[in-house]
Amino acid sequence: MKSLKIFLEMVKIEHSIFALPFALIGMMWAANGWPGWEKFGLIVVAMVSCRTAAMAFNRIVDRHIDAENPRTAMRAIPAGLLAPSMATIYLVLSIVIFVTAAAMLNPLAVALSPIALLFTLGYSFTKRFTWLCHFVLGFSLGIAPTAAWIGVSGVIGTPVLALTAAVTFWTAGFDIIYALQDDEFDRERGLQSIPARFGRVAALWISRGCHVITVISLIGAGILLSAEPLYFVGAVFAAGLLTYEQSMVKPNDLSKVNMAFFTLNGYVSIGVFLFALLDLWQRQSPLKP
Repeated sequence: MKSLKIFLEMVKIEHSIFALPFALIGMMWAANGWPGWEKFGLIVVAMVSCRTAAMAFNRIVDRHIDAENPRTAMRAIPAGLLAPSMATIYLVLSIVIFVTAAAMLNPLAVALSPIALLFTLGYSFTKRFTWLCHFVLGFSLGIAPTAAWIGVSGVIGTPVLALTAAVTFWTAGFDIIYALQDDEFDRERGLQSIPARFGRVAALWISRGCHVITVISLIGAGILLSAEPLYFVGAVFAAGLLTYEQSMVKPNDLSKVNMAFFTLNGYVSIGVFLFALLDLWQRQSPLKP
């Protein structure tokens, strides 16, 4: 139990809040409402276990890099709190749970599960050879709403693809901000990132561009879905939070990176979900003319 607690702290299980609300939006859109407790439970289990596997794999393969970086040296594996072998056991269990949940949803979900694992686990290697790593991470989270849509319907729908684009660029944008903390370390070790490759000023502009695309994609998803005005209020809400997030970080002042990365992005995902929920209620209201 002690090792399990350390493992859950290591993979930041609570950070599932970033992608989970968007997965639930994809679920509701596909079902045009509530899909039932069984599908809801399987989608949540699949999403959380896939993310857990990805984080565990990242901590295992990056343990030597983390040990050299003062910012990450106290993570569980380099600090000796959790053995790599034990982390590997939890990794395998997470993968088994994910594939099992996908198989219980429908044939397309389980058929695509290896592709989902390829991106979510494969991201961990990308920093070694490309500064586009942020977008691979973005897509790893971005597939959550599409995966949930498939889990409910067994097919792929057009509106959710726009939502996947929104989550992909949203994640890439805030990951670029987070990577500002390690730009010097990455350059010294030959690791790839946008801040290490282009510098902090350019990296922040690229991050801002990603978040502009995020808002455009959110609006596009609403148009494709024929959403009500409440959904678009949610897109504006997200735009406001992302603007504030970008204003908090300066090239020469990274003191608010953690608040920008963790706190505000949690508000973005939950906020968009709540407005999407209100929109669905409005579209299904018996009082609607």
